[in-house]
Amino acid sequence: MQECSAAGRIRLTEMQVATQKRLIAGKVQTVLAKQSSAVPTGVPPTAAQMVPTGVPPTAARMVPTGVPPTAARMVPIGMVPDPDRQEHRKNDMNDTDRMKELVSKLNEAAKAYYAEDREIMSNLEYDRLYDELVALEEKTGVVLAASPTQSVGYEAVDELPKERHESPMLSLGKTKSREELADWLGDQKGLLSWKLDGLTIVLTYRDGKLFKAVTRGNGEIGEVITPNAKTFVNVPLQIPYQGELILRGEAVITYADFVKINGEIEDVDARYKNPRNLCSGSVRQLNSQITAQRKVHFFAFALVRAEGVDFKNSREEQFIFLQKQGFETVEYKAVTADTMQEAVAWFEEKITDYPVPSDGLVLLLDNIAYGESLGRTAKFPRNAIAFKWADEQAETTLREVEWSASRTGLINPVAIFDPVELEGTTVSRASVHNVSIVKELKLGIGDRITVYKANMIIPQIAENLTKSGTLEIPCTCPVCQGETRIVKENDTETLVCPNPDCDAKKIKSFTLFVSRDAMNIDGLSEATLEKFLAEGFLHTYADLFHLDRHRDAIIQMDGFGEKSYQNLEASVEKARHTNLARLIYSLGIPNIGIANARMICREYKNDLDKMLAAPTEELAAMDGVGPVIAGAFVDFFAQGKNKTALELLLKEVELEQETFSEEALPLSGQSFVITGSLNHFENRSALKEKIEALGGKVTGSVTGKTVCLINNDSTSNSAKNKKARELGIVVLTEEEFMKQYLEK
Repeated sequence: MQECSAAGRIRLTEMQVATQKRLIAGKVQTVLAKQSSAVPTGVPPTAAQMVPTGVPPTAARMVPTGVPPTAARMVPIGMVPDPDRQEHRKNDMNDTDRMKELVSKLNEAAKAYYAEDREIMSNLEYDRLYDELVALEEKTGVVLAASPTQSVGYEAVDELPKERHESPMLSLGKTKSREELADWLGDQKGLLSWKLDGLTIVLTYRDGKLFKAVTRGNGEIGEVITPNAKTFVNVPLQIPYQGELILRGEAVITYADFVKINGEIEDVDARYKNPRNLCSGSVRQLNSQITAQRKVHFFAFALVRAEGVDFKNSREEQFIFLQKQGFETVEYKAVTADTMQEAVAWFEEKITDYPVPSDGLVLLLDNIAYGESLGRTAKFPRNAIAFKWADEQAETTLREVEWSASRTGLINPVAIFDPVELEGTTVSRASVHNVSIVKELKLGIGDRITVYKANMIIPQIAENLTKSGTLEIPCTCPVCQGETRIVKENDTETLVCPNPDCDAKKIKSFTLFVSRDAMNIDGLSEATLEKFLAEGFLHTYADLFHLDRHRDAIIQMDGFGEKSYQNLEASVEKARHTNLARLIYSLGIPNIGIANARMICREYKNDLDKMLAAPTEELAAMDGVGPVIAGAFVDFFAQGKNKTALELLLKEVELEQETFSEEALPLSGQSFVITGSLNHFENRSALKEKIEALGGKVTGSVTGKTVCLINNDSTSNSAKNKKARELGIVVLTEEEFMKQYLEK
């Protein structure tokens, strides 16, 4: 194999997002397209909807309104259900199901009201449903984490504390044989359930409240993530059982939420590779507010301890007990050896539409005493076994390898082969990841290869049958045509582009420049910017204001036409009228957010010359700036290319003229909350801008620091009004607020 060749097949992938979706082999798209059919009866098929978890809501905490299926609806295959038991279970779950429904409705209404300036129900109806939820929580003793009756404070820590588990958390023995699964069960009854692909968590409850949450870690020692667990979508904060309860379960992120969260990350290279990686990073955050944003679900799969409860020597009874406490358990079927094949086939069919990542099944002995009597090996417990899907493989021919450049400088190989059918979908691409794997597989164009889907999801090359080893590693970057370099780190070789001016590396900066808080240019997604850079339309930020030079080429592009081009031009022209703070922020200065940019501009009254001439010490002395931000600001403009970029932009834009008073702003240090519809201002955002222009602050929730709540329905019994009255905070109508604070 040649180390480097200019003749290597190279091509810039136009849409990195599409590549990512292909990597999960249509799984995500299938789930999104068929999600409504994947939601169990009685649960609204609205898993993609997002609503705030608190009332008053916090814009950052968003959770899906739908809930994944629960085991309570399952009837074991091959077994005659007990009508009395089934009816008892149904009645037991009614209150919990109603609570989930109420939480969903109330949070959806709160989101519409507070975040979107629209009403989907009256205050009277909201209060009625809210009171019903409170009554059900008191009746059942269950309080869900997403409940609007709760206000879970966020916590931030410097590091996650470590803690040793009471007993080791062992891995499971594995098989890919359905016959072995039946033989293992023998004449026993078993519970067959999903093996979810997330992060295992141990929860401890004391006196009916969530006391502690610990990750699996290495099986012996885990990390304490209690504040984070309190923000999980469906973890009960309070349960009716008052003794010590310890259980294990899997923290997961649904495919729908994975796609949504990744879609909100503008930097393609910063996006998560799969839901498990996203979940692991989300659960182990040092700031619980970030965890709350990630919509983590928890599914219980094992009860460790609940003293004083008779489970009738049955693991299924433990599942039912956990469901009564408000937990969602893994979806399962009760099976015997005779019904095993039918049950596995049922799960196999369902996995294509299942909204939660799964990498197999778990078979657990129902008989608790018998299972525990079997003991364990050094590595595995003997009361359960994992079933891994036998990977379906297909033989095909490698036709080419795309080398895709990224913002970080990595150039990643993607194999293109003759289409084959795998797990019900057509596959023609698979990531090869790096140069080391290319060499290990001894790839060459025309080689016969076998491919499969890892965990029935991600296309991979299993084996190269030909092993020609003739694939040429490109010597030039597919974007800038500069010389590439093979870098070895931790025994892994990767291909990189060392050119700091490579267009691939410009994508992130251009994406920030056009974003909403910066120049706010609609119609320029990261994929579109990537196309424009590849075509040579963009070299500097100022080039965005001269796209008319490339009109004919743009309207011929996929996804464009005359109308789309006109909309883009209109957005560009609108962006010419901006303010200095937005312009400064758009340049992508390290550590400088929009708030910092506004602060600096206000300090220097938009005098750009003074700002650029200011020494580090002077900037650092500003309240809220400090030496790090000050140093980043000075260092950035010390580089000639950055000053030039700003000078070119100043020729293209018209900066708004702002006036700055020498006197202290009248609302400085005062905090306000706005709710409901307005009469004098166009919307709440307009009133917020007015308050902030006068030095005040607008928050989303009423606290002891709130000066007043602005609500034209000042006598209502809304949640914010109630909170204000509890804290002794005055409630003013819009007109009263204007007279008291704006007309002085």
